[in-house]
Amino acid sequence: MEQAHTEPERQLLPAPLEPLGLPDAALETAAGEEAEGDLEEGSEDCTMKENNFWLKKIEISVSEAEKRTGRNAMNMQETYTAYLIETRSVEHIDGQSVLTDSLWRRYSEFELLRNYLLVFYPHIVVPPLPEKRAEFVWHKLSADNMDPDFVERRRIGLENFLLRVASHPILCRDKIFYLFLTQEGNWKETVNETGFQLKADSRLKALNATFRVKNPDKRFTDLKHYSDELQSVISHLLRVRARVADRLYGVYKVHGNYGRVFSEWSAIEKEMGDGLQSAGHHMDVYASSIDDILEDEEHYADQLKEYLFYAEALRAVCRKHELMQYDLEMAAQDLASKKQQCEELATGTVRTFSLKGMTTKLFGQETPEQREARIKVLEEQIREGEEQLKSKNLEGREFVKNAWADIERFKEQKNHDLKEALISYAVMQISMCKKGIQVWTNAKECFSKM
Repeated sequence: MEQAHTEPERQLLPAPLEPLGLPDAALETAAGEEAEGDLEEGSEDCTMKENNFWLKKIEISVSEAEKRTGRNAMNMQETYTAYLIETRSVEHIDGQSVLTDSLWRRYSEFELLRNYLLVFYPHIVVPPLPEKRAEFVWHKLSADNMDPDFVERRRIGLENFLLRVASHPILCRDKIFYLFLTQEGNWKETVNETGFQLKADSRLKALNATFRVKNPDKRFTDLKHYSDELQSVISHLLRVRARVADRLYGVYKVHGNYGRVFSEWSAIEKEMGDGLQSAGHHMDVYASSIDDILEDEEHYADQLKEYLFYAEALRAVCRKHELMQYDLEMAAQDLASKKQQCEELATGTVRTFSLKGMTTKLFGQETPEQREARIKVLEEQIREGEEQLKSKNLEGREFVKNAWADIERFKEQKNHDLKEALISYAVMQISMCKKGIQVWTNAKECFSKM
């Protein structure tokens, strides 16, 4: 942080954006405090007043999916999936019971909502949507986005997305999110009226800032590197899991051959027939159980995929910080250039080559009145530049403070969720192995009775 008594010129140096000091306890509550501040100071366009706020008092679910046919913006026939969102009050409001409300949304509308949130809340790690098309699938799993099993998993993912947003201390209060849950007609028009597309940073501008920023903040550079590594690690984990699923499926199905052989054998035996027939039945059950096992595994894979996509949400926050830092540096550079021009005009000396200096040598000096007028214009531009730079500095510091508070919240969420998912996956593998042991134990008893 800067010291209390620094010179004005030193405050305008394009140093990396520094966060305002936050003690450990403040990190845990900053997001909640900012949410309260949004309610008190935010405009009605983006945030809801407290007396209209009820998202924390309702249950949200995406209860079913439905295949539909219609025409797109190009007036071409298309098939798509619509999802039924149901909201139900868990409390009485103003002494009256609120009934269940429901509406249908397409996946593209979920995308529109998230894009809006990314633009209006660039300091927040916005929850990701589930995959649009299946990735990291094993060979028996359909990659068709209309496959019923895939649609069901995506329904669960979309519900999880809504619950993530609804549980966020800031996003849950957004008016557009509220209308997404309650206003079926004209919702797209309402979103577009916010003008969020015009406020979105272009990819080219973000790429330019990444390579041209001179004083990157090490914390955000490290976070960007971590997000890349996290995405890489989870991608490898999902690929390994898909390969294991392929081989496991084959091993289980091969056990069906035991069942067939034991059944055929039992037909030619008298004393051993019943035992062999029973053992064959256990092998058949074992072979068929893998379908349900791997279907359950897909839900754990989807939990990992959520954090695979969260990595991109982290990078989005880092890119926004780079853009702000780049704008700050460009503003400081422009201000320094104007100060130099003003000084050169005032002293009559030219430190660097300029087209204006060459023109002066060729066509003569300016009159004192002309020089004085130019100095006044530059002085006014310098004052505006100083105010602009101070404003960008304050804006940057506020962004860093809010972003880092939300990143701390995300880290806590990530650690908890991935720990639970990995433990549950391990428990599932243990249960699967125990079932295999039980099958062979039952087969052993069948053989013993022969």
